[in-house]
Amino acid sequence: MSTFYECSFRLSGLDVDGRGHCKASALLNHLQNAATLAAEDGGFDREVLVERYGAFWMLARSWFRLSRPLHYEDKLTIRTWHRGGHGAIMYRDYDIFAGGEQVGESVSAWVLASLNGHKLLRLGAITELAGTSGEELCKTMTLSKLRRPDGLQLVDQRKMRYSDTDVNGHVNNTRYADFICDAVELERLPDDRFLAEMQIGYLAECHPGEVLDIQAAGQGDGRFVLGLDEEGKSRFESALFFGELIP
Repeated sequence: MSTFYECSFRLSGLDVDGRGHCKASALLNHLQNAATLAAEDGGFDREVLVERYGAFWMLARSWFRLSRPLHYEDKLTIRTWHRGGHGAIMYRDYDIFAGGEQVGESVSAWVLASLNGHKLLRLGAITELAGTSGEELCKTMTLSKLRRPDGLQLVDQRKMRYSDTDVNGHVNNTRYADFICDAVELERLPDDRFLAEMQIGYLAECHPGEVLDIQAAGQGDGRFVLGLDEEGKSRFESALFFGELIP
């Protein structure tokens, strides 16, 4: 029998941009909150993992796709489930509804890391995961490392700050979406286009005080954005694709 978690809320003014469209960072934040609530409901949340296993969930990759923008005061429902605790990566799937109609979907890839040294742990050791997967609901999409295009150019430099951090002490994953949207100057997107799809790969943690060089290049109908530290090490990568607004 499949297991899923569902939550509903209304988009506020803090979630949207000047066009009234939900920002990518806000959507990712809501998806992450749904994942956190689902983990609590399933009995394998952060507190349980820290106390019983000395471990925590770490997001490795995330992806979403929308058929239309999410708007200010839209009532969203997020339905989420995971694909089981096998191997080293746990996939979590999401369906996104607005006004009762499915308008998007998302997939995220998580790993379990030890508190000491961030060594990756096998999911099979977490007995609380047994019998809690989405089973027939599970999507088949997996998230691979993105292909890096030629012609990357420096478009921004960004210092990581206190306000970017979360409970783990490093830059929160949702903040990278803001870095990416700023780098491609999403405010200049034509009125008949919207951000329809985004994938982010979280390659290494960032901490306050670090400075990232952010590079970008065209990639097909979209854009590729890469964040590098001062030693040239990749910290995040992303691909964005844009959809046409239908009147």
